[in-house]
Amino acid sequence: MTDFLPLIAEYRAGLEAEMAMLRHLAGLAAREREVTAARQLDVLDELTDVRERVMATLVTIESQLRPIRQALAEARPHLARLEEFKEVADLHQQAAALVGEIVASDEQSMAALRQAEHARRFAAESLEKGESTLAAYRRVVMPALPNATLVNRRG
Repeated sequence: MTDFLPLIAEYRAGLEAEMAMLRHLAGLAAREREVTAARQLDVLDELTDVRERVMATLVTIESQLRPIRQALAEARPHLARLEEFKEVADLHQQAAALVGEIVASDEQSMAALRQAEHARRFAAESLEKGESTLAAYRRVVMPALPNATLVNRRG
C-alpha cells in the first residue's frame, strides 16, 4: 500500500492543477454568462479565446492523469482505508462538482444567446414589415405623375 503513496501524491498534484484550471474556467463561464445576458457579444470572442487555451491545458493535464487514475482505481479496494486516498477521492468529487457548475453556467449562456438570436430575428422581421408598409404608404401618398409616364413612354 505504501507503494501507492507517491502515485497518490502525483495524482493529487494533478487534480489540484486541474482544480485551478476549473476555477479559472468557472470564472470565465460566469463572465460569459454576464456578457451574453448584456448582449456584449464582442467581448465574448475574447473570452472564448482564453477559454480555449485553458481547456487545452486542462486536456493536457487530464491525459497525463488518466493512467494514474486507472492504476489507483484498480487498487482502490486496498487503498480505500488510506487517509491520502480519501483526500484525493474528495478532491476528485470537488472537481466533478465544479465541472457541473461550469456546464450549468454554459447552459445559461447558451439560453441567453438563443434569446438574443430570437430578438434579433424578431427585430429584422419587424423592420422588413415596416419597410413594406412604408413602401405601400409611399405609393399611396406619392402616386406617379401621369406626365412623367407619358414622357417615359415617348422617350
